[in-house]
Amino acid sequence: MDRALILPALILLDELGAGTDPLEGGALGVAIIEHFRTRGAMVISTTHYEALKTYAATTAGVTAAGFGFTPDTYEPTYHIQYGSPGRSLALEMAGRLGLNGSIVENARKNLSEREAQLAEHLAKVDSDLRALEHERRLVKREHEALKEADTRAKSREDALRQREETFKQKLNEKLDERLREARLQIDAIVGDLRKQASGLHAPSTGDRGRLRGEARAALETAADSVRRDEAADPAPLPESTRTADVGDRVLIKGLGLEGTLVMLHDREAEVDVRGKRFRAHTGDLRVLDVPARQEPPAVRVNVQVQPREHVSSELMLVGQTVDQAIDRLEKFLDESLLADQRTLRLIHGFGTGRLKEAIGEFLQRHPLVTHVRTATPEEGGGGVTIAELKD
Repeated sequence: MDRALILPALILLDELGAGTDPLEGGALGVAIIEHFRTRGAMVISTTHYEALKTYAATTAGVTAAGFGFTPDTYEPTYHIQYGSPGRSLALEMAGRLGLNGSIVENARKNLSEREAQLAEHLAKVDSDLRALEHERRLVKREHEALKEADTRAKSREDALRQREETFKQKLNEKLDERLREARLQIDAIVGDLRKQASGLHAPSTGDRGRLRGEARAALETAADSVRRDEAADPAPLPESTRTADVGDRVLIKGLGLEGTLVMLHDREAEVDVRGKRFRAHTGDLRVLDVPARQEPPAVRVNVQVQPREHVSSELMLVGQTVDQAIDRLEKFLDESLLADQRTLRLIHGFGTGRLKEAIGEFLQRHPLVTHVRTATPEEGGGGVTIAELKD
């Protein structure tokens, strides 16, 4: 067999060792799997033998897995659970299929103490794995929500940085435009004076006095224009040497902007400049002396959540397992709160009553729910649960 084996290989074995004594069959199955595994083959085998389950749970490089089931009805969930060897449900399935209860009870008594302990241990492993899977889904959902919030925060920071750059660019363009206008005015005055002077071959004292007066008046007119522009943007106040604190009037060096310091965090500061918020390094701030200390402006936060359209107040859970129903119900509660739905109708049917009980227990513990009750006959009766959400 060794010479015929071509690696890599995939070997599938169904119910290995079946039809033999459980002890001998289990030992034979372990030996067969080890034979192929140590030669590099990938082996997948199904079994009900406890010896093979123990081998998988205690051997490096070998993993046990079992299909999940609903604890109360023993219906399969068709979800494979790695790390769980699974447990035999022969007695439970026999009772579910209608075998006389006394026969099932006598069969339980025939189990040895070791076998009963093993079955109890496997049942606890399955329960713990389901709880861990539920926690994993909750952690994953929280991680996705945090990641989305971080993305939104970065987007807002980028937008603010872009607005700051745009404002700075417009300010520089305005200053350049003022300088160009002033140069053009001065050039025009000088040109006009030269033209008048060139027309006078021998200017008298009166002519020179007149030209000086006209030049002085023209330059004064240009200066008045610049002063009017500066009046729109008041001159900065004298700087202070003390450290900036919230509420101070500050100057952002490099940008040349004056505003009120509204927030400090480590070495980052946020300054309100005429209703616009700018972020700057604290080393770029200089405190401006003011007659009296100004109180920091009140910061108001107004959060508005627009209701989502077309969100139903009913949730159909008939035919769902407990885990599936709870997972859908968690999402439904969040969506209903955002959609401003306050009364929810949860349809779970009658069945064994386990699904209704699990839904009721979950709702009683949920922080968004204020009241839980069974529906009246007009609302659907015992097959429906009514939940009231907080305002």
